[in-house]
Amino acid sequence: MYLAKFPRVELATLPTALQPAPRFSKALGGKVNIWIKRDDNSGLTLGGNKARKLEFLLADALRQGCDTLITTGGPQSNHCRMTAGAAAKVGMQCHLVFSSSSFDLRQGNLLVDELLGAQLHWCDPAEVDDINKEMSKLANELQAQGRRPYIIPLGGSNSLGAMGYVYAVREFLQQADALGLQFASFVHASGSGGTQA
Repeated sequence: MYLAKFPRVELATLPTALQPAPRFSKALGGKVNIWIKRDDNSGLTLGGNKARKLEFLLADALRQGCDTLITTGGPQSNHCRMTAGAAAKVGMQCHLVFSSSSFDLRQGNLLVDELLGAQLHWCDPAEVDDINKEMSKLANELQAQGRRPYIIPLGGSNSLGAMGYVYAVREFLQQADALGLQFASFVHASGSGGTQA
């Protein structure tokens, strides 16, 4: 199979459930039959769909002999939380670069990031116009310290990360086929654009 050519690190509990949502369907007038793919129950660091991307990105990082992950997002980013969890799971360092003023109040995902051992880096958005340059600068500093960093783009959204969703669609189609279902539409949320890639 084509997907087998791409190494992945198993981080998520897959397959995630495909469940009917009868009350939601009824609330929409009962003329549609809504089903939900439950990637919120993926099992990695409080769940979420980013585990799918990270399985392929981490495999690439490990293949290259990297020992440190660097990524970016907002202070309450699910992607950052899951990257910190993935790094902790495989024994890597994690550095999160935020284009935001430092938050004194540690709660939500930011608290989880720290509990997972991630190192937080704050960049004043008034002074930083390209967060990717800041991640590269940090990578150079870490290399000078003997680390082997791997930069993951915002949301894990690149061609390799998108393989996680190729895998997800295959999983979804297999589940639908096993249940004898055909769907007219597929709707998903999107932030960094990698899900629909």
